[in-house]
Amino acid sequence: MTKKIIEIKKLFKIFTLSNEVSVRALNNVSLDIHKGEYISIMGASGSGKSTLMNILGFLDTPTSGIYILDGITESELDSDQKAEIRNTKIGFVFQSYNLLARTSALENVELPLFYMGGLKSGELKERARKLLAEVGLSGRETHHPNKLSGGEQQRVAIARSLINDPTIILADEPTGNLDSKNTVDILNLFTRLNREKNITIIMVTHENEVSEFTDRRIVFKDGVIIDDSPVKKKKIKIQKTKKIPS
Repeated sequence: MTKKIIEIKKLFKIFTLSNEVSVRALNNVSLDIHKGEYISIMGASGSGKSTLMNILGFLDTPTSGIYILDGITESELDSDQKAEIRNTKIGFVFQSYNLLARTSALENVELPLFYMGGLKSGELKERARKLLAEVGLSGRETHHPNKLSGGEQQRVAIARSLINDPTIILADEPTGNLDSKNTVDILNLFTRLNREKNITIIMVTHENEVSEFTDRRIVFKDGVIIDDSPVKKKKIKIQKTKKIPS
C-alpha cells in the first residue's frame, strides 16, 4: 500500500447561522487517502462535499478534528504557511476555470510561479509552454480566454494547476460547464495525469458518469460519509498522447 497523503480524523465543521442555529456541515468525518488515488466525491447540495474540499485545500479550517496533508498537520500552521502549501503542494481546478480575461493562455499558466518567484522569465515561459502542449494546446499560447472554447479554457486551468508540480489536484465540478465531448476529453486528461505522473486527484462531481472515470467514490449526506467504495469500472478509452514528463 502506498503512503497516506491525507489523513482526516473525527473532523467537524459547524456553521452558526444568523439566527444562532448551528449546522454541522461535516459531522465526525474520518478518512484516509493514499498517494496516487483518483477519487470522486459525490452528494446532494449541502451534503458537505464542498466544505471538505475547502478544508483539504486550506481555504477553510475545521471546527475540530485532525487534518494531515503529506505529513503536515493543518492545526499547527499559520496563515502564511497554509498559503505556501497551497502554492507548492496543491493544484486547483474549478468549474468556472478562473482565468484572467485579459491575460494569454501562457500567462495564465505562469501566474502561480510568477507570484512566487524563483524561476527566470525564460524558464517559466518554457515550463508553461510545455504544460500547454501536454494538455493539447500547442499553438494556442497567445490566445486569450475569450478566443478559447470551454474545453480549451479548462485545459489551460489544468495546465496552470500543474505549474508547481503539485502533490494533489483538487477539482471542483471540473466538467460542469462542458459538453459531452469536452467532458470526456478533460476526464481522459485527468486519468493520464493520475496514471503517468501518479498525482492524487480528488474531484467533486454530481454525475455518476463522471465518477466512473475515478477509482474510488465517496458519497456524503448531511455531513456524513454514507458510502466509500471502489468504482465498478467501465471500459474507458484513454486518448493516446505522448508521455507526460515528470
